Amino acid sequence: MPDDAEPTENISGGAEGWNEFAATTEGETDTRAEAVVDRLGELYWQKAYGGRDAFECLVRTILSQNTSDKASQPAHDALIERYGGSEARSASEQSSGDEPRGEDLAESLAAAERSELAETISGAGLYNQKSEVIQRAAEWVIEEFGSEAAFDEFVQSGEPSAVRETLLSVSGVGPKTADCVLLFSGGRGGVFPVDTHVHRIARRLGVAPADADHEEVRAELERTVSAEKCGFGHTAMIQFGREDCTARKPACLEGPDACPMEDLCDQVGVYPATGEVEDPADTTADAD
Repeated sequence: MPDDAEPTENISGGAEGWNEFAATTEGETDTRAEAVVDRLGELYWQKAYGGRDAFECLVRTILSQNTSDKASQPAHDALIERYGGSEARSASEQSSGDEPRGEDLAESLAAAERSELAETISGAGLYNQKSEVIQRAAEWVIEEFGSEAAFDEFVQSGEPSAVRETLLSVSGVGPKTADCVLLFSGGRGGVFPVDTHVHRIARRLGVAPADADHEEVRAELERTVSAEKCGFGHTAMIQFGREDCTARKPACLEGPDACPMEDLCDQVGVYPATGEVEDPADTTADAD
């Protein structure tokens, strides 16, 4: 199993969420993209989504940028232990020890020493950049909403497109981060965040145009996958991209039986006969 394989416990979604994927998705699929998601549902652990505190989810997603869950999770744990948050508060309620520093995570991070914050999250990589983005986001939450709780209410009950637009106005928060907050905190159906793995897999499979950018892939997947399946489709496609359909050595190079998606894949940019692999977008030049 690769170093950045999915962990054995749900660390991105909340405790409540989509726990009965198979039971709720029986029946015919309308698109090949949905057939892909259904197949992935048979292959991978079904990660729940929804229920995570919105600001903690925002921080967690910023920490995960350009790194794996395995690398970013210890940084997240260290940040919560030092600066508070719902997880630290919950732990303190079960312990007779001291209260964690700062009950409102946004307030604690807004007031933190930047160098201390950077050192705390150093395991996540790009820690100077991420500490700046996290602190600016904390300051924004306090200024615009007054508290972490008010921000959480906005994310979970606000109109999704308005929430997404608001999140994108924050420096350092891109489409994938905003969509992950909507998905893992708000539990919003019809949201399909696109990271590097999803971008590659969707185009390689042929369920999105070969030359589509991240936003175009997102739009296509949200159009062709049922709303209730988008959340799991996102997490499962990432898992497939990490474990089977990697950027340089997709499993199909080892033979058709090596890949569980072989019959649903167009192998765009992958040439098993020669062992060559290229970005799907590069294949459009061949057709001109």
